[in-house]
Order: sequence, then C-alpha cells, then structure tokens
Amino acid sequence: MTTQTPRPRISAQQAHRNRPLPIYVSVDEAAAVMSVSAKTIRRRISDGTIPAYQCGRRNIRIRLEDLEAAFERMPAAHW
Repeated sequence: MTTQTPRPRISAQQAHRNRPLPIYVSVDEAAAVMSVSAKTIRRRISDGTIPAYQCGRRNIRIRLEDLEAAFERMPAAHW
C-alpha cells in the first residue's frame, strides 16, 4: 500500500486568482476586474475612453491593456 501526500485544498476564489487572464474580456468581466459597474464600462465605451470590439451582434470585448490604460492611477493629493 502506498501512501500519498494529500493535495492542499484551494478555494474557488484562489483558483480563479491563479488562472492566467485572457487578452480580451467581456463588459461584465471588465467591470469585475476594475471594481466598477457594467454601466460604467458601457459609458466609457460610448464616450470613447475605452476602445471595444464587437464580435457578432451582441458580444462586446475589451482588451485588458486598453482597460488598464483607461483607468490610470492618479497621483496622490497633497493636502
């Protein structure tokens, strides 16, 4: 009889964090990544702040690089 070492259990959230990110994401995925609402992402697409690509009639995809560029870090305010 062989003894196997138990594999460490990881939660679904940890597994999701360890998964490589795709190049293109949906509006809902973009909203989750940036911690904003899907409506905010759609507004940014409409005003041209975030470039998006339409795949078919309803599918909209956003490049992660473009998404990150649209939400750049602001410098710290010196009060």
